[in-house]
Amino acid sequence: MTERHAGLHLALEADGGGAHPAAPTTLTPRAVRESVRSAEHAGFALVTFADTPLPPGPGPEPVGRIEAGTRAAYVSGLTDRIGLAPTLHVTTTEPFHLATQLAALDHASHGRAAWLVGAAAGPDDLATVGRSPLAADALRREIADVVDTARALWDSWEDGAIIKDVPTGRFLDPDRVHHIDFEGASFTVKGPLITPRSPQGQIVVLAPDALEIDERADVVLIARSTVADIASRADAARESGATLVFAEVEVVLDTAVPATDRLAALDAGADRPRTGRLRHVGSPEALTELLTELARSVDGVRLHPAVLADDLPVLADRVLPALAAAGLHHPPRSGDTLRTTLGLPRPASRFAAATTNA
Repeated sequence: MTERHAGLHLALEADGGGAHPAAPTTLTPRAVRESVRSAEHAGFALVTFADTPLPPGPGPEPVGRIEAGTRAAYVSGLTDRIGLAPTLHVTTTEPFHLATQLAALDHASHGRAAWLVGAAAGPDDLATVGRSPLAADALRREIADVVDTARALWDSWEDGAIIKDVPTGRFLDPDRVHHIDFEGASFTVKGPLITPRSPQGQIVVLAPDALEIDERADVVLIARSTVADIASRADAARESGATLVFAEVEVVLDTAVPATDRLAALDAGADRPRTGRLRHVGSPEALTELLTELARSVDGVRLHPAVLADDLPVLADRVLPALAAAGLHHPPRSGDTLRTTLGLPRPASRFAAATTNA
């Protein structure tokens, strides 16, 4: 196991009312705005927004759902430090539109966009766009093809392609805008993107480890139920080419009500599906110890509070300050891109060398 001590990037899943199915679900603009602003004020590096192609199911859930990319775009102008990572599904979103939406988010947020790669592939998911179920090999190929296409499209405009030379009437340098001519197993994309190169150049790509695209991701999210298993998978992800690895951790914290009692009440209200993620149920001090232990093997943690309204204030008041005091947590700075916050370099366009040598 490789030990790491540089610090711990902290992400927060901010969808709905919380990770537990019994969490009160509110998807109003105010709820989205308040949860993201609270996370930014607490010092989280980024927030993620879960999403699904399917509408909410029966029961007390809301009858509508705002798409994750729209939620991220909405809060992009209301925040100035925190990264914004909507879940966009490669199986139900046209690759060109997906890449354009994320590039636009990066422009709107001044360089704080990320993409949580989704791959919903159930029959009902695919039926929303008129597709048939995919075999496992075809699904893996589609995931890789869409990620590769998006990255190529983000490079299709070089830095400096926009000229805006009023005296000559030239708006752009056509030699710095490129067709990508991508041919995948099930689609082709000519390009270029309709959106000029965004502030980060390449949007930060987060991928659950189950997708098996470690080498294509900037951040691999590891869902394992023990610290030892997380450490082992983190080493494997790095060997496969992952730049950063984050552990997935569910949290139910002591509030005015003990965490065990809170969880029992939530479980009585709805079945809790198995996620395979490490789960902490208890005090914020014990969670701080757990995160300190994880910092030896991972670069960051994505926290999944059971109920955002209850657990996020405890995280903000007691856990993140304790990690900061120990030198393990550094809040993002206003004006920094998400790549800067995560210590990732801004890559040059893959086409830049060819233009320079032409």
